[in-house]
Amino acid sequence: MRATNYFVGAAFALLAAGMGHSALAQDIKIGEINSYSLLPSFTEPYRKGWQLAVEEINAAGGINGKKLVVISKDDGGKPADAQTAANELVSSEGVAMLTGTFLSNIGLAVSDFANQKKVFFLAAEPLTDAVTWAKGNKYTFRLRPSNYMQAAMLVEAASKLPAKRWATIAPNYEYGQSAVAVFKKLMSEKRPDIQWVDEQWPPQGKIDAGPVVQAVAQANPEAILNVTFGPDLVKLVREGNTRGLFKGREVVSFLTGEPEYLDPLKEETPEGWIVTGYPWYSIKTPEHDAFLKAYQTKYNDYPRLGSIVGYQTIKAAAAILAKAGSTDTDKMIAAAEGLSMPSPFGEIIFRKIDHQSTLGAFVGKTAQKDGKGVMVDFSYKKGSDYLPGDAEVEKLRPKD
Repeated sequence: MRATNYFVGAAFALLAAGMGHSALAQDIKIGEINSYSLLPSFTEPYRKGWQLAVEEINAAGGINGKKLVVISKDDGGKPADAQTAANELVSSEGVAMLTGTFLSNIGLAVSDFANQKKVFFLAAEPLTDAVTWAKGNKYTFRLRPSNYMQAAMLVEAASKLPAKRWATIAPNYEYGQSAVAVFKKLMSEKRPDIQWVDEQWPPQGKIDAGPVVQAVAQANPEAILNVTFGPDLVKLVREGNTRGLFKGREVVSFLTGEPEYLDPLKEETPEGWIVTGYPWYSIKTPEHDAFLKAYQTKYNDYPRLGSIVGYQTIKAAAAILAKAGSTDTDKMIAAAEGLSMPSPFGEIIFRKIDHQSTLGAFVGKTAQKDGKGVMVDFSYKKGSDYLPGDAEVEKLRPKD
């Protein structure tokens, strides 16, 4: 009898040990995918942002008492590699949801994977309108303000310019095509007198700036819409400055006010461009002050817009999981639809109708200060003020 009790006790001890190990395995895992090796100027600050968010979430007790763990993969800027990474995260790592992506074509690829595999996907950065509209699906949500939203913000200022002859320069892939199309649509609606006299479509990351600048100059526009970013933007600005392309011409530019793209221009920064961006050095709100202090304390560095996007992506993912009280996909979708939460830019909401967040953007003008590019005369535009109403969205988005 004693021997039997011994073995029973040993069995319970082993069971308890197994339960203890199982409890450790109860961490909530999120899969994160981004183009780290392709676009480090944005993705490295982005990684710092989400790592800060993870640290804050776990220090505050995790998600309903469970530790949050982020498993990150590099897609190398290739849609097929992103889908492979997504499959590994779901099938091998057992993540509760997918987050991240940068390039619009990659965001669409992961969104398609999420739709097919019925996996929750929180897109961080991809800006094409197709993510939440033409190719939207019930499993995909997006944090950043879309091309439509940013175009509407820029058109508000651009439509007041006297210029009638416009040219466009944009990278020839999903993001650039989407940005130009929506800007032209919204601008032409406000200014039917506009003429679109030239379009330049350099390959993303491989701009040959000389011929592009020459072609635009030959078209003799009064204003230019620019959608290039990163190293392409630096090359375009350098060549444009050298050839005098921007003299006496208005320029409206997506993303150029973001520190990751503005900072490398240094003393070559053109002045007076109307841009969207992130003037972290001049934002004075309690929410942003708290984020800035935490970020600078941890990294001894200033944030870029990528820092905000990474931080808020994981904060949003945690808020969705906490509200759902479960890692069940349908419960997370229900929790995310209409979810309101704080951000360094103020309160944001994930709209139920199209899964787009109302995170906004800063719009202002470029200037030089102490040999560096800065944003001046800026204001924050709430995302909710630049989104179409439900009736319009229903026309744009397929039924789930």
